[in-house]
Amino acid sequence: MAPAPAAPSHHQVLIVGGGTAGITVAARLRRAGVRDIALLEPSETHWYQPLWTLVGGGQAPLRASLRTEADVIPPGVRWLRERATAVDPTARTVTTASGRVLSYGRLVLAPGLQLDWDGVPGLAEALGHGGVSSNYRPDLAPLTWDLIRRMRSGTAVFTMPSGPVKCGGAPQKIAYLAADHWRKRGVLGAIRTILVLPEPAMFKVPVFSRALTETARRYGIEVRLSSEMTRLDGAAREAVITDHTTGKAETVHYDLLHAVPPQRAPQWLADGPLADPASPYGYVKADRETLQHPDFPNVFVLGDVANLPTSKTGAAIRKQAPVAVANLLAGLRGRPAAARYDGYTSCPLVTARHKMLLAEFDYDLQPTPSIPFLDTTRERTDMWFLKRYGLPQLYFKGMLKGLA
Repeated sequence: MAPAPAAPSHHQVLIVGGGTAGITVAARLRRAGVRDIALLEPSETHWYQPLWTLVGGGQAPLRASLRTEADVIPPGVRWLRERATAVDPTARTVTTASGRVLSYGRLVLAPGLQLDWDGVPGLAEALGHGGVSSNYRPDLAPLTWDLIRRMRSGTAVFTMPSGPVKCGGAPQKIAYLAADHWRKRGVLGAIRTILVLPEPAMFKVPVFSRALTETARRYGIEVRLSSEMTRLDGAAREAVITDHTTGKAETVHYDLLHAVPPQRAPQWLADGPLADPASPYGYVKADRETLQHPDFPNVFVLGDVANLPTSKTGAAIRKQAPVAVANLLAGLRGRPAAARYDGYTSCPLVTARHKMLLAEFDYDLQPTPSIPFLDTTRERTDMWFLKRYGLPQLYFKGMLKGLA
């Protein structure tokens, strides 16, 4: 699909972001009969990011996670291949990088978040060489697997930053996949594995925290809770790990380091009038049930950029999108917003090459299993096959088509 030529300056619905949330909402609105939809997205590539952990673990090819943006834009949606740079919710306008000003009747904010590689001193410079990788960049996920499969001895460090991150289980999953590979190769005993987590527990939901604690124990992984990497010296291969409970800083020499960067809202939103003052990361204010901005009800917020007390996952978006669309349509018809989002999210927690837990829970951190008759709090092979093969199909053929 070629980018749209000269576009009208006003649209009934303007969607910012052509990732999971933006495309899913656009598809659902088109199915509901909305004709005038414009979507702002500068990238020509669309990624299914949950697969990157399996790419880094040697279980999937990177190409399986890739589509062109043109392939996923719903028919009838005008694609504006530009980047948003400012929003004025009072004037109901969005300004783009080229200086174009677009006005809207309803605005859907779904630009995702930005990775702050400079948020840890030394990380940006070290990334991609000297044993340092990250599955949070698609070009580096294959490097992660290369480092894992070549390692025979030494120290491997896996880190997670404080603050909300997308796919909160990903920083742990790659540690388990690496340890399982080393166990199968007979070298796990020669590798010291350290997992650095900022939270006081392995997982916020106790039943899954207990399961992951047992997984780490089984592999002999040293877990540092309430800790994070605060500095990195790539040349010396040294990471500083700070325990936030005691304030103690420890320097660890590594042979392999898988780092997850701090994450925050795009700067133009963090500095703008829609940001939530309660969020130190600049995420956008949103009613936790209706997904409307409390101060500007014609603005809908979903996906990673929303400041909601739930995990930032594609599964959360799958439940958020129908709510946002229903409430947007209600507004267009002069009706009150009646749909409600309960905070549902899920984290597929891969614990071995063919084993996975499926953590599903709501705002209250109560388990909300969606698959009847299966105990997904235990490691299961069928759940791994669901993640590797079932969920990508659900994503591309269901969610992005407005069908799931």
